[in-house]
Amino acid sequence: MLPAVIWISAMMGLAISRPSLNYLENHFTVQNESEEVRSAAIKRLLEVFGMEDPPAALVRGHKQPPQYMLDLYNTIADVDGVTKDPSLLEGNTVRSFFDKLHSDHVEFLFNMSTVAKSEKILTAELHLFKLRPQASHAFNRHHFCQVSVYQVLDSSKKNVSQGKKLLSSRLVPIHSSGWEVFTITQAVRSWTSDEGSNLGVLVSVRTLAGLQMDVKSVRFASDRHHHHSKQPMLVLFTDDGRRAASLETPKGSDDSPVGASLPFPSLPLPAAARQKMPCQRLPLYVDFEEIGWSGWIVSPRGYNAYHCKGSCPFPLGQNMRPTNHATVQSIINALKLTRGIETPCCVPDKLFSINLLYFDDDENVVLKQYDDMVAGSCGCH
Repeated sequence: MLPAVIWISAMMGLAISRPSLNYLENHFTVQNESEEVRSAAIKRLLEVFGMEDPPAALVRGHKQPPQYMLDLYNTIADVDGVTKDPSLLEGNTVRSFFDKLHSDHVEFLFNMSTVAKSEKILTAELHLFKLRPQASHAFNRHHFCQVSVYQVLDSSKKNVSQGKKLLSSRLVPIHSSGWEVFTITQAVRSWTSDEGSNLGVLVSVRTLAGLQMDVKSVRFASDRHHHHSKQPMLVLFTDDGRRAASLETPKGSDDSPVGASLPFPSLPLPAAARQKMPCQRLPLYVDFEEIGWSGWIVSPRGYNAYHCKGSCPFPLGQNMRPTNHATVQSIINALKLTRGIETPCCVPDKLFSINLLYFDDDENVVLKQYDDMVAGSCGCH
């Protein structure tokens, strides 16, 4: 009889330890809901960053962002990506493109399909790295040459004047080495309005007398034969029209709210109010790796958005940076003159922009500035 009792007990134990159908349904419902919430939250965050979908994560073992883009990012942003000075950047977007033609001639083609039609082209620059003349041409009797950049209008006639249009031209020292930048905004604007007209650009090097120079005398780096850091590059400064109405404090106000504050009676702070945490700014770190975006974001790896938390008890001190409206609301609440009037809220009263350096779907590096992303200070409003 004992084995039967043991068997029954064991079966009862299994029955007790087995999750019920209702438990499993509830568990998977909660799990599915949390996944739906996460998916919706990530989608909303992408909208904040002006994207429908995240760029494909890159296997970037050999893929390095252009040094120019890294230097530009470090110039306008601090280590957390917060903008140092809003006036440093023209527009709110900088895009870089590498040559897609890979020609043996000084001719380049850039695929700009990632530029939206609504994006306003402010400035377009062609960046070319000039190499030193080869040893046999080092003692060229010419000291300067005329470098001209043309927009190709007809691929079959690019060697004659009818097939090209002059965009930029200037004198360049023959024995110099380094980056040369040419403005080609006019051509890029025409390409963005009509993609079919993008036939690339052609570079011509001539003597001051107008004679064609030997290609070995004046050489520009190409992606086929030189280090990636010297690749020809197109840089666009654009504005996507997403500028927000930032909470900027006018200069000369010493970071205080605009206008003279209303006076209020100097009353002792109630005991209950003293126990509550006053309105203040607290950390709120956004980690791009935790969100799953580290595969395409170059910098920053995350940033401190900060958040505002705390009470706004009567009377509101100047350290709480109250507006006149908040002061009046606080008085009405304290005197209970009108029912349903709450105390003012602790909210950001100054917001800063951040900058993101990232790879897009075509592996172009983009620098984008986003307004109102960091709570600079908090106040009672």
